[in-house]
Amino acid sequence: MDGIVTEVAVGVKRGSDELLSGSVLSSPNSNMTSMVVTANGNDSKKFKGEDKMDGAPSRVLHIRKLPGEVTETEVIALGLPFGKVTNILMLKGKNQAFLELATEEAAITMVNYYSAVTPHLRNQPIYIQYSNHKELKTDNTLNQRAQAVLQAVTAVQTASTPLSGTTVSESAVTPAQSPVLRIIIDNMYYPVTLDVLHQIFSKFGAVLKIITFTKNNQFQALLQYGDPVNAQQAKLALDGQNIYNACCTLRIDFSKLVNLNVKYNNDKSRDYTRPDLPSGDGQPALDPAIAAAFAKETSLLAVPGALSPLAIPNAAAAAAAAAAGRVGMPGVSAGGNTVLLVSNLNEEMVTPQSLFTLFGVYGDVQRVKILYNKKDSALIQMADGNQSQLAMNHLNGQKMYGKIIRVTLSKHQTVQLPREGLDDQGLTKDFGNSPLHRFKKPGSKNFQNIFPPSATLHLSNIPPSVAEEDLRTLFANTGGTVKAFKFFQRDHKMALLQMATVEEAIQALIDLHNYNLGENHHLRVSFSKSTI
Repeated sequence: MDGIVTEVAVGVKRGSDELLSGSVLSSPNSNMTSMVVTANGNDSKKFKGEDKMDGAPSRVLHIRKLPGEVTETEVIALGLPFGKVTNILMLKGKNQAFLELATEEAAITMVNYYSAVTPHLRNQPIYIQYSNHKELKTDNTLNQRAQAVLQAVTAVQTASTPLSGTTVSESAVTPAQSPVLRIIIDNMYYPVTLDVLHQIFSKFGAVLKIITFTKNNQFQALLQYGDPVNAQQAKLALDGQNIYNACCTLRIDFSKLVNLNVKYNNDKSRDYTRPDLPSGDGQPALDPAIAAAFAKETSLLAVPGALSPLAIPNAAAAAAAAAAGRVGMPGVSAGGNTVLLVSNLNEEMVTPQSLFTLFGVYGDVQRVKILYNKKDSALIQMADGNQSQLAMNHLNGQKMYGKIIRVTLSKHQTVQLPREGLDDQGLTKDFGNSPLHRFKKPGSKNFQNIFPPSATLHLSNIPPSVAEEDLRTLFANTGGTVKAFKFFQRDHKMALLQMATVEEAIQALIDLHNYNLGENHHLRVSFSKSTI
C-alpha cells in the first residue's frame, strides 16, 4: 500500500491531521504538554507538537480514513493480533483514531504488516502510520466510551472482569462461557480447510482441537482453545471478517460444549494434543515426522505472533497455504488478474485440453490460447484472481511433458477468441461452458481438497466392477511406474494411487482425469496430501 510506505519512510507534514479533542499527547521532543479544552469538550485546538513526522517508530499509531460508523472495538481489534492495546482515542468528526500499543516492537510489527496488506474496516481501506507522539494521554472523563471498551478488552486479555460501573454499549465484551467456539463459514466460494482455520485461530492462543463438518449445506467447525479468554479474543477480532475478498465470512459464537472429543486425526478433525490418534476412514495415519511437527508447533502457539490473524504466518503453515493459496486480510482483492502466462512448454506435446485439465485442478479454466508465433507459451484465463494466484503458486516450476514450466500473471485482462471464420489451428479453445469445471458449485467439497502436485493421486467415482489391477494397468500405461495402491476401506469408489515421481503423477492426471471407466463412471483424479 503506497500510502503507508510513503508516510512511514518519508517525513510528511502533519498539518491538521493530529487534531485532538479533550486529550493530551506527550512527546519527548516537544515543549507542548497540554492543550486548551473548552467546557463542553467540543471545540478543539490544534496541538502544536512536532510539525512533521520523521518516520521514527512509536508505539502510538495514527489511523486515518475510518468509516464514519466504525466502533472502538473494531479499531482495537486491528491491534490485538500484534500485542496488548493500552489506549485509544477516537476522533469521530475527523474519521481518525490514535491507537497506543504496549510496546514499540508491537507497533513496528503492525505497521510493517499493514504496509504490505491494506487493512480494511467495513470494506473501506484505512491508513495506518506512526504518530510523532510517543505516548497517548487521554482525559478519561471526555473519552469514557472508548475507555470502557478498552477496559473490557483488557479484562478479557488478562482474564479479569471489567471494573464495576463500567458501561459499554453494543460492542461490549461479555465474559466467555466456554473455550469452544462454533464457527460457520458463509459464502464459501474458496477452500477453507482445517489447517487454514488452525493457522488463523492459533494467533489468539493454543488451539487444542478442531472438528469440521457440513450441516444444513454449510461448512462449520468446532474449535477448542486451552483457555476461554483466548476464545473470547478470537471471537472479538474475527467474527464477521472475510478470509478471502468478499467471501468466506466467519460467523463465530460460543459453543455450549466445554470439551471436544476427537477420535481421529485427519482432514476433518484433529486433536493437537494427541498426534498419535489414528486417522480413521481408511486414510493413512499421520506420518510420525508430521505428528512430531504438530506437537512442536502446538507448543509454540502461545508465543505472540508477528502477523495479522488472517495471514498464514510461518513455515509450519505450508499445508494450509497449499490448501488455500493466499489467505488475505478482509477486503483485500485477490490481485484481480485472471490471465496467466505459461512458458517453456513442450510445444510438440502440449494442447489446450492438457493445460485445461492440469490448471483445472486449481480453478475453473475459461479459455486457453497457445501462442501462434511462440508455441512454447500459452495464455490461460481462470474464473477469478484467487484461482489464477492458486494455480501460479502450485504449478510454477513443475515438470509437464519433461519440461519445467514457468507460470506468471499476464498483463492481458482476457484471452481473445479468434475472429469468426479464422482458423488458428486449434490453438485457442473456449472452456467457459465446460461440464468438467471442479469449482462451479459454491461450498463444493472440491474446495477443501486442493493440494500441491504430489506423487500420490486421489481417485474417485470408481465403479464396483473395476479392480485394483485394472487401475494399476491403466496408470502404468501413461508411461510411469505405479508404486502403491490402496482402496479406501469404507468406500471402494475412492482410492489412493502413488506414482514414482510428481512428474509422472502430473502426466497421469492429465491423461486420465475424466477417463471413461464404463457403467457411466468417469474417473476423477486429483493430487492427494497423503502417502501410502
